[in-house]
Amino acid sequence: MKVPEHIKKIVPYPPGKPIEELRRELGIPEPVKLASNENPLGPSPRALEALKSALDQVNRYPDGSGYYLRKKISSKLGVPFEGIVLGNGSNEIIEMILKGFTEDGDNILVPQPSFLIYSIVAQIMAVDARPVPLKDFRIDLDAMAEMVDERTRIVVINNPNNPTGTVISRGELERFLEKVPSDLIVVLDEAYIEFVEDGVCPRSTDYIDMEGPWIVGIRTFSKAYGLAGLRIGYSLSAPQVADILNRVRQPFNVNHLAQIAALAALDDEDFLAKTVGLVLEERRGLYSGVEKLGLSYVPSETNFFLIRLPVKARVVYERLLRKGVIARAMDSYGLDYYLRVSVGLPEENRIFLEKLSEVLSELG
Repeated sequence: MKVPEHIKKIVPYPPGKPIEELRRELGIPEPVKLASNENPLGPSPRALEALKSALDQVNRYPDGSGYYLRKKISSKLGVPFEGIVLGNGSNEIIEMILKGFTEDGDNILVPQPSFLIYSIVAQIMAVDARPVPLKDFRIDLDAMAEMVDERTRIVVINNPNNPTGTVISRGELERFLEKVPSDLIVVLDEAYIEFVEDGVCPRSTDYIDMEGPWIVGIRTFSKAYGLAGLRIGYSLSAPQVADILNRVRQPFNVNHLAQIAALAALDDEDFLAKTVGLVLEERRGLYSGVEKLGLSYVPSETNFFLIRLPVKARVVYERLLRKGVIARAMDSYGLDYYLRVSVGLPEENRIFLEKLSEVLSELG
């Protein structure tokens, strides 16, 4: 079996440990999972009802154009219908962008650290993903602009950043756009945008009518809308950009149930407000609990944040697992002493702080 060298070198994405695995391995009946930035309230009740009503239709192929969902997104966000493309999670949108706009010898720029999928997809396609280090846990757009060269086709800005939870400002983005070539694709990955309180944080919807640099916003139903298991996201861009993405998009790439649930979730504004309110309130409580343990953290605009530990986070992660709590060690992101924790329900957050305190005491 002959495998290309660039494929052999790929390090698979490390997913968060599923609850079922912890139950099976350690016999823990009710683990607390705070590792994957999921919605602690679950999916929208309206989405669940819509799913039940659509189950008898799964013998039919889905709407390959995603017409009704795209119309709903267009109306909600005030963006052109022709500029919306649906994806099997935002991961597939990232893959489409690289397929549509890169070729051999090109490069993309990605923040370091950031969502690992950007670099993995680039490696699959034999495109050079060039890391640009963060500055004080924030994306350094000045450094990114300086690294753009004649073969740079795409710059990825995840805003808020994962794993740090920080955001850029509108002024920083606009200065960056003035510096870079007009044919550049600038991806604003906004997976957590619904949680942002910072009033100076830019939104892709304000820039997609630009004719270069070309802004592509990426959003998802996995986080604030609680539909991670259905895998559905979408892109927002000028119609010219969406046309290219549709050329490389797989037919029927978003399943029928995902589209139905997303339609209903968009209409459930009360559930979205409840989710955001819970996350913001509980995040403040977690900050306070972490401070009482004598630890520092990175303030976040998302439903997760980073905690600085006195020992390597992998050690704490493993001990928390044995106590029935799943968090995320950040060593695969180059942050050996940081643990990322998702905001959960009040009782889940209480248990996390209790078990973290126990682990730190055990480690002396």
